[in-house]
Amino acid sequence: MVFSGSCEDQLAIRALNDSYCDAVFRRDAEDWGANWADDARWELMGQTVSGREAIVAMWSGAMAGFSFVAFFAQVGALHIEGDRAEGRVYTQELLEHADGTQSRPVGRYDDVYIRNGGRWLFLERRYTFLKG
Repeated sequence: MVFSGSCEDQLAIRALNDSYCDAVFRRDAEDWGANWADDARWELMGQTVSGREAIVAMWSGAMAGFSFVAFFAQVGALHIEGDRAEGRVYTQELLEHADGTQSRPVGRYDDVYIRNGGRWLFLERRYTFLKG
């Protein structure tokens, strides 16, 4: 089974992913950063960034290179044990670069989530580029 854990926890982790997508569309660094644990790690395109503050700084810098970003995600798997969970999330983006060119990458995140203060957060996100 690719989904395990309580329906309440599964829904909360799906809401976390939805909040992440919404913040990307709105280019809201504060809301986007609120989805990450303080000691989170993000592996993206050969780079590893540790700590929420550094992750948000990297994301903000990357977002500056786009005139428009659309970000969609589909949860493919969740396995929840207590206050820790692992998941697989598929992504599709529409990126309009500052020079007007567009790209449409499709990727996958392999995630580790942690419940902190009653809220699920990203502890680790490892991105794999699939096509685009």
